[in-house]
Amino acid sequence: MKRIGQAAAVAVTGAVLAACGGGPGGGGGKISDDKVVLAVLNDQSAIYADLSGKASIESVKMAVADYKAKYGDKAAAKEIEVVTADHQNKPDVANSKAQELYDRQRADIILDVPNSAAALAVANVAKSKKKVFMNIGAATTALEGASCNKYTFHYGYNTYMLAQGTGDAVTKDGGKNWYLVYPDYAFGQDMQKSFTSAITKAGGKIVKADPTPFPNDNFSTFLLKAPGLSPKPQVLGAMQAGGDLVNLVKQYNEYKLKDKGIDLAVGLMFITDIHSLGSDALAGTKFSEAWFWNANPENRAWADKFQAKTNKRPSFAHAANYSAATQYLEALQRGGTDNADEIVKNLEGQKVNDVFAKNGTIRAQDHLLLHDAYLAEVKPASEVKEPWDYEKILKTIPADQAFQPANPACKF
Repeated sequence: MKRIGQAAAVAVTGAVLAACGGGPGGGGGKISDDKVVLAVLNDQSAIYADLSGKASIESVKMAVADYKAKYGDKAAAKEIEVVTADHQNKPDVANSKAQELYDRQRADIILDVPNSAAALAVANVAKSKKKVFMNIGAATTALEGASCNKYTFHYGYNTYMLAQGTGDAVTKDGGKNWYLVYPDYAFGQDMQKSFTSAITKAGGKIVKADPTPFPNDNFSTFLLKAPGLSPKPQVLGAMQAGGDLVNLVKQYNEYKLKDKGIDLAVGLMFITDIHSLGSDALAGTKFSEAWFWNANPENRAWADKFQAKTNKRPSFAHAANYSAATQYLEALQRGGTDNADEIVKNLEGQKVNDVFAKNGTIRAQDHLLLHDAYLAEVKPASEVKEPWDYEKILKTIPADQAFQPANPACKF
């Protein structure tokens, strides 16, 4: 089997629970193969590699190390291995890699999977294999809607959360007429629907919504069209992410659309995007944020550890991968087993208050992590006091407002 990415094993000293024994979590049980395998499946070479990629593997290793330090010889597993693969942003590759990770590398859980089409493919594999999948990188609400399943958890953010912050706030600030451009695949299509709903509810109007190729490095056709639309849009809503967003913003500035009265609103932004462009390229842009590394001392302390390993500050995807891996290991510890059905039971309804999620709950009905989210604004370079400190948090969006109600279409 060809493996893309580098596998790393981290030993955790402790006794393997006997099937008949009362375990560390009081639930008895055992660890299959005497080993727990955590798999990180993501984009390690293309447009989403910077915002997640190989650094998310380090986040998961950090979670394993902290679990080992916390439980020592009382840990439920004596060995934990972290393995990885690159899905290349292709759903068919994600499907085959997920099957390889579950079957050949004996993965107990797959984490991350940015790219909504890839994530939906992996969710189907998790369902058929009856193995745990905690998605961090994809935004589509289908993961907790029509495509939900017992073994899939959506952890971090989704398109509804993004729209509740950016779409609502920018519209109420006076940006009533919007031109949406979105990548033409599952993520972008869901973004277009979520933002259209949030904008119209806030009193705005979608002048036009155009799908763009994915991936794409030339948005000129769409950007040059904007000033000639009728009515003229006040806001260009860019629904791209990662490298595609970086290309779009560069061209937005090149064509001086802001000088032509068309402000930029970004549907999904990562700290890595701002770093790539420079804060002045996005100064004043409002966006929804799931987590910011310098928001408080706890976040900063974790970010310092992350930077020591990766030489950069973490995006919210990096922090969410750490949190998701931690919650999986804690569920394993409570039940004393890596049996997928027991893990699911131990995750459903779990309260989460860690370095990533505040006021968090893993909703039992659909396995969506609810947590506080934030409306943020990019600082101008003149206000940036240290590298990577590009964001100003404008307000907190409470968990019960940031995420949608449970979808009745989700049935396990």
